Amino acid sequence: MIYQFDGGFSGVKKRADHVLIASVLLLTGLGMVSLYSASYGFSGRFFGDSYYLIFRQGIFAIFGLVLFFIGSWVDLEFIRLWIKPLVLGSALLCVMTFVPGIGLTKNGAPRWIRIFSSSYQPSELVKLVLPLYLAHIFAKKEDRIDELGAAVLPPALVTMVFFFLIYRQNNFSTALFIAVNALVVFFLAGVRIRHLVSALTLLLPFSVLFVLTREHRLRRLISFVWPAWEPLGAGYQVRSSVLTVASGAFWGRGIGHGIRKISSVPEVHSDFIFAAFAEEAGFLGVLLFWALFIVFAVRGYRAALYSEDSFKRLLAGGLVTGIVSQALLNVAVVVGALPATGIPLPFFSAGGSSQATTLLTAGFIVNVSRQSREEASGVE
Repeated sequence: MIYQFDGGFSGVKKRADHVLIASVLLLTGLGMVSLYSASYGFSGRFFGDSYYLIFRQGIFAIFGLVLFFIGSWVDLEFIRLWIKPLVLGSALLCVMTFVPGIGLTKNGAPRWIRIFSSSYQPSELVKLVLPLYLAHIFAKKEDRIDELGAAVLPPALVTMVFFFLIYRQNNFSTALFIAVNALVVFFLAGVRIRHLVSALTLLLPFSVLFVLTREHRLRRLISFVWPAWEPLGAGYQVRSSVLTVASGAFWGRGIGHGIRKISSVPEVHSDFIFAAFAEEAGFLGVLLFWALFIVFAVRGYRAALYSEDSFKRLLAGGLVTGIVSQALLNVAVVVGALPATGIPLPFFSAGGSSQATTLLTAGFIVNVSRQSREEASGVE
């Protein structure tokens, strides 16, 4: 297949969905404010500088906004020319986490690679690259989508490779998250339901086995089912976060005035940042939080629905699902509705890998909105 492109940036003159862009920028800004409030005490105690984490996050946010702009304008057909190198490069980066001197292990998990004085988590890149690959391959073979061997097995094998690479990084929750979101793209592409059911039938018993064969995962599961089993151990963080969310009540304590976020919630600046936000912003702030994510989801799916190209439709659908489902999963853990995982909150959690990749992902979604039919984007 030959793709026509103009050097990497499309000449499309349609305006992007400004509501979608506004939701991304507002989520980014709200996330930065929340992170500063949640992290200044931690930064002061552990780094001797209350601005340490927010300064680092700010650098990645600026870099991420540059990527957001590039992603919103680059010719997506040009990106398709680089799908194979992107997939191979992402897999190689995942493998490099196990290489001594390059890989970086934290808390027994080899999930990062060293980049000068910083680190990068390759699994975050997989969240973007895998939907790109799936959208490309399914669009390329849309007339053969019912053929198991030609259209379904190759992307299924690629998904399995990424699943096991990330699982070997002691990151089962992210591996499972990536696999399930990949199945969403399979579904959107029109893969037969029986094939999807077969995949789930294989995935579920393996998932149970992976949980039962690691002590920390089993402890989290038991603590979720029976909170009183280990109140000061595996269940402490979730229990504390639930109490912190509840303490925000209707109005919240006010930004910067949270109490429990500092005293009782470990890693509140990272995966449990929603607890700090809810304590300070209250029910009204939580409504604003979800309103922004709903606007982002609606406008993103709308861009996908009205796209005139199957690749862009599948890409936007898969990427929007990835960001929104990640937010839902994170908040579900924070409020005690699901067992604890290591899934960060998009736009909010500390971590340059997640921040930069999320903004690049959002840029691609805006790109699709720019090239959707005018009745969807509202351009004149």
